[in-house]
Amino acid sequence: MHQIARKTETNIPASKTSKMAVILGALKKDWQLYSLLVLPILYLIIFKYGPMAGNIIAFRKFVPGGSIFGEKWVGLHYINMFINDPTFWKVFKNTLILSSLTLLITFPAPIIFALLLNELKSMKFKRFVQTASYLPHFFSIVIVSGMILELVAVNGSINNIVEFFTGNRISFIQKPEWFRTIYIGSEIWQGLGWGAILYLAALTGINNELYEAAKIDGANRWKQTLHITIPGILPTIITLLILNIGNLLAVGFEKILLLYNPLNYKTSDVIATYVYRVGLESSNFSYATAIGLFEGIIGLILVFSANYISRRLTDSSLW
Repeated sequence: MHQIARKTETNIPASKTSKMAVILGALKKDWQLYSLLVLPILYLIIFKYGPMAGNIIAFRKFVPGGSIFGEKWVGLHYINMFINDPTFWKVFKNTLILSSLTLLITFPAPIIFALLLNELKSMKFKRFVQTASYLPHFFSIVIVSGMILELVAVNGSINNIVEFFTGNRISFIQKPEWFRTIYIGSEIWQGLGWGAILYLAALTGINNELYEAAKIDGANRWKQTLHITIPGILPTIITLLILNIGNLLAVGFEKILLLYNPLNYKTSDVIATYVYRVGLESSNFSYATAIGLFEGIIGLILVFSANYISRRLTDSSLW
């Protein structure tokens, strides 16, 4: 019996038992702190993971008033519908262009802004600039969209300036070629200060002795920024870049919905607004779900690809 007991004990991996003991010990010791995770976990389960079951209607025909999981199996019917739908590929192209421009322009902007703020010597002026740049983030999308529409209106402030210099007025919001400029400009204004917070926090973690050593070696501020500051915040940049790439196709639905109109559909209509019109306005929920599922799969592939490339090139990654 003793030999069997010893044999059974040796079959249990020591690493697994030790890890389990550490986890249980931590839970027992700090259960009050871990109890704070209950509500966030419930929120994720109920509102994030639970609704994933509804993706089944991308492969089943959904009838309003019937089963929430659809009435009958139709396989890839709705997938084939959007693959052969020229309107879908038009909005997919618009989404890709708009999101790519947003990533290329609005992602580096907070990094540059944080580096510039870090160089300010006057703390009072620095706090003022930070506060002023944070405020737009807390404005409602409805308020921001209303402000944009007022500014770019034919009788708006921007057109008053344009008329002063050129003698003409431009219908900005009715012209498709201006929509991307308006959207990206508003994204920079609204997210510049808020996006810089994480980079400013990362800058405080850089050892000041590195700057002192660089000064002794004769490095100027530009070289210090290039060889100390940017490498110091590079892990934060990589992490946020991967997350932004994962949301590449998920451009701001609310703002676009409030700004776009049939006259600028050529450049403003994106996947999210198309799904809204098809799903809610036309009640074609299965077709809208199939498009949303496709968008989610693309986002998942982008996250894994960006993480893999980052791990291979920089040794920094999410996992």
